[in-house]
Amino acid sequence: MKVAIGGPLKLAFRPWVEGLENIPAEGPAVLASNHLSFSDSFFLPAVLDRKVTFIAKAEYFTTPGVKGRLTAAFFKGVGQLPVDRSGARGAGEAAIRSGIEVLERGELFGIYPEGTRSPDGRLYRGKPGGLARVALATGAPVIPVAMIDTEKIQPPGQVMPKLMRPGIRIGRPLDFTRYQGMEHDRFVLRAVTDEVMYEIMKLSGQEYVDMYATAMKRQLTEAAKAEKEAEKAARAARARTEKEQADKLKAAMEQADRERTERQSGP
Repeated sequence: MKVAIGGPLKLAFRPWVEGLENIPAEGPAVLASNHLSFSDSFFLPAVLDRKVTFIAKAEYFTTPGVKGRLTAAFFKGVGQLPVDRSGARGAGEAAIRSGIEVLERGELFGIYPEGTRSPDGRLYRGKPGGLARVALATGAPVIPVAMIDTEKIQPPGQVMPKLMRPGIRIGRPLDFTRYQGMEHDRFVLRAVTDEVMYEIMKLSGQEYVDMYATAMKRQLTEAAKAEKEAEKAARAARARTEKEQADKLKAAMEQADRERTERQSGP
């Protein structure tokens, strides 16, 4: 990834970086980042000397066809780990197992506490499962990371990226070993996650929203659906009104024709 993609990526986009000194030269660490764009998982590893392993949905590795095989080869090549989200507990347990394995090898593990890309550029509440449990189970430090302007380079749904400079701010490592052994305490998990999200907020300057990004996406989807249904109903109402007006005009014209015919046929 660093040879084939990292060099050209840095040359083309010239990302600026602050806080590189906060990445340890060796040993395990969790990189907890905000998530603005699909390209986040490429810009961050590209500016680091060490390998960073992220998790990715299993569909990227199992899609059939030529495109699916190329996609799977690409994600394997850049060190992504497939996570099956079809289980009863979703991606959470698989992400935790994958993260622990990476950290036990002394490597860097990248995770997005929001669980999905921000739908509007704001920072959303972190999910307390994966990040906190991985950190407490391994004792690895958590390094907050803020991606800047990557959503402007490649918004969701846009294939071709826009050439502009993104930024990456890397904060100081956070030590949560005081909570080690308490990875099943939901209050501790919440506290750890909130502390990390607060540091990400300070680094990114994003507006914080105290709700999950997945919930906001559902709201936006439902609002878009409601708007589409309202537009459809409005179009149907306009069509009915236009039809009624056309019918009235036709009836009036027919009445006028009858009256004219009666006058012409009179004595």
